[in-house]
Amino acid sequence: MKKISFLLLFVLCFSALSPVAHAVRVKDICSVEGVRENQLLGYGLVVGLNKTGDDRSPGFTVESLTAFMRKNGINMEPSAISVKNVAAVMVTAKLPPFARQGMKIDVVVSALGNSENLQGGVLIATPLRPVGSSTNDPESIYAVAQGNISTGGYAVSGGGGSSSASQVKNHPTVAMIPSGAIVEREVKTAFATKPEIQLLLRNPDFTTALRVAQMVNSSLGADTAQARDATSIAVKMPSTGNAEERVAYLSKIEALEVSPDSPARVVYNERTGTIVMGSNVRISTTIITHGNLILEKKGSKSSTIAQSNPSALVPGTTMKSENEDYSVKATEDKGEFRTLEEGVTIGEVARGLNALGVSSRDIISILQALKECGALQAELVAM
Repeated sequence: MKKISFLLLFVLCFSALSPVAHAVRVKDICSVEGVRENQLLGYGLVVGLNKTGDDRSPGFTVESLTAFMRKNGINMEPSAISVKNVAAVMVTAKLPPFARQGMKIDVVVSALGNSENLQGGVLIATPLRPVGSSTNDPESIYAVAQGNISTGGYAVSGGGGSSSASQVKNHPTVAMIPSGAIVEREVKTAFATKPEIQLLLRNPDFTTALRVAQMVNSSLGADTAQARDATSIAVKMPSTGNAEERVAYLSKIEALEVSPDSPARVVYNERTGTIVMGSNVRISTTIITHGNLILEKKGSKSSTIAQSNPSALVPGTTMKSENEDYSVKATEDKGEFRTLEEGVTIGEVARGLNALGVSSRDIISILQALKECGALQAELVAM
């Protein structure tokens, strides 16, 4: 509880001391339309397992092994195959933008059947395709994965039957192969020929979009950029087809600094007691009482929290916390209602409650009540 309260207090203090958004680079808040990763997936087999592979119950493992052996000139009936060192797996990878043929990318291998452990296995050559592409089209293969897998964990047992001791670390049915796939096909892009590009805000906001467009225009010339909506900013590219000039041009745009705007928002997770709020969260004039705790805001630079029933945990003494903007104090009171004047920040409210050891869940209840009565001027988001 003390750790949670300290974390909350740290976040609130940091927010209160940062009322003005700091400038950030355009590349940190925007992406370029079309310049993105592409998801690849494939179905394959992991061999070489130490009796931890699939049994016969997932029929697809035996069928896949039979088909693989037939491709290599060995004809066997599925009923004649009984192995425990093979597991059917799903292989996934992310093809980065501008990936070139011959580049290597990481892959993730996940068990599909009832294999208990993929440790020590080897993934045999597995073609990787975009989602929705046909498995019969050789042109749809963008990478091929193969190699020794790394689980980063293990699963061991005493071998004494169902009641034997066992130990599992991490998740041994999911593994990685660093640089385990080779890119075979490139994704075509019109970056070198497009007359304009679209910058896409990762957090859509009309104000931020306008600021980005204005900064680009002031740095690279009027009418270079235009905010189209809360997400996209259209930027004219150089008319020349020189790729290096385009790269340098976009690099200048990415290095520009803008102060992003964001709506007032409070995000909380009641399961963990986590509360995160922005510095622009405010509450209107209201009266608050929660159990035997009463909170008061006087003037423009002070707020008071009182405990009507003192106990061994909360003695009837006065505690006061001050900085250059406001002061918060906790005193013993008779329990009457007090008023929060307009303009008090929610950070002051939460810091005062923390001073008396109020739990994060109690603070969440107060925030929900403030929102319900219309006094919390922010969006309340539950995780």
